[in-house]
Amino acid sequence: MINENTYLNMSDAEKREVAIYGCTVEQMREVVTENLSFRFSSPTAMAIRLISDASNMVDPVQGEIDWMERDDIRQLLNRAKWILSVYTTEQK
Repeated sequence: MINENTYLNMSDAEKREVAIYGCTVEQMREVVTENLSFRFSSPTAMAIRLISDASNMVDPVQGEIDWMERDDIRQLLNRAKWILSVYTTEQK
């Protein structure tokens, strides 16, 4: 979680990243590369875990999303997409 003082001192680009991912890309890159799923399995496995976490946040009975968790789910899915795009696509 980013505290208010840190957020206020961020650039507009970093604030946009926080809105999209819940953290900056720099923070995400650090967390991803230190993650055991990433280091001992694959970036794809880590992305799948994030997608599973997002899926578990959806009410399995009603298929509804708690409005308070909507941003969390969206950010988890965005993190998974970022991991897949950065770590599994061929660099040209």
